[in-house]
Amino acid sequence: MSAPSVPHVLLAEARFYPALNDALLTGARAMLDAAGATHETVTVPGALELPAAIQLAASTDRFQAYVALGVVIRGETYHFEVVANESARALMALTLDGLAIGNGIITVETEAQAWARARPEDGDKGGGAARAALALLGVAERFRF
Repeated sequence: MSAPSVPHVLLAEARFYPALNDALLTGARAMLDAAGATHETVTVPGALELPAAIQLAASTDRFQAYVALGVVIRGETYHFEVVANESARALMALTLDGLAIGNGIITVETEAQAWARARPEDGDKGGGAARAALALLGVAERFRF
């Protein structure tokens, strides 16, 4: 089956820091709109739930690419490492299984660092993750028979 000419992309967001997520979503949506892609958004509580949401959505065959968006800011416990490492590991596993996923999970030490990466006019990590998802989709289409 060939991929549609207009990709449909899932934006999966971990809504732990709402204002920061709004910035990530703004960048991702703007990039996808500019590329002519359609998109839907699903919200989960935190970054650890993003891989599961993407895997559940992938089972529907509604989406051709996925963008994981979230913010993990270091706190006073080991929890930061668990969330940052395990969410990245699980997203990479899904990507290696063949899903086109752009990883837009920001992992930083401070809220100021998160803002510098989240704002579309600065780091635009949301737009970059959407661009990465579409780039991986392009690679997949190139190698499809």
